Amino acid sequence: MLSQNRFGFTSITGLAAIGFAVTIVLANAIMLPAGLPLTGAGVGEVDAFFSTQSGVVGVASALTPTAWLLATLFGAGAVSALRRSERDRGEAWSLVGFAGLALQNATFAAVTATRLALSSADGSSATGGLWALHDALFTLNGTFLALALIGLSVAGLRAGLIRPWHGGLGLVSAALLFASATLTPLIIDHEGPLGLLGLVGWLLWVVWILAYGATLIRLNRPSSEV
Repeated sequence: MLSQNRFGFTSITGLAAIGFAVTIVLANAIMLPAGLPLTGAGVGEVDAFFSTQSGVVGVASALTPTAWLLATLFGAGAVSALRRSERDRGEAWSLVGFAGLALQNATFAAVTATRLALSSADGSSATGGLWALHDALFTLNGTFLALALIGLSVAGLRAGLIRPWHGGLGLVSAALLFASATLTPLIIDHEGPLGLLGLVGWLLWVVWILAYGATLIRLNRPSSEV
């Protein structure tokens, strides 16, 4: 069983998880209606979008530093809630999850930088290479999301912090995202249904984060154990 953490810290990290989920959904809600090309899109479509929608790209990109900060706070809160129980068993699944969050932050920083470079490119000569790099980074990032999901889901289940449905949701999302990352060459070369693997996995990841945030906030209830 997990001992209750300090009110302030668990409140902040639980809210950070929810804030992270809201921020990444908001960034996509800005980009997608504006016509952000899907993975595997042709150079002409990519060039047309980034040459005309640089303002949209800039606004969405401005949200990402907040998302990385909130993701790190969430990971720290989850590790704090789980480490005592893990040390008693000689395990470190939560650290695997935190590593996944850190690596996805770094990878998505490169994705965001590539989008900004595309919006600043002055011609199509650089667009093909930049977009191929973007697609590879974006899809391979599923590996690190899967690490975060597996580590924090397994740790949460074994410590009794999260419920079986929540852990199962995380593992299903991890499987879809890892499959998408594994199939990166096919997804990049062929715009089509394979991209749905990553999309469905990402949507489940958002629900999983929201549920984890609510769980961390619940630790603040005035009971000695959860």
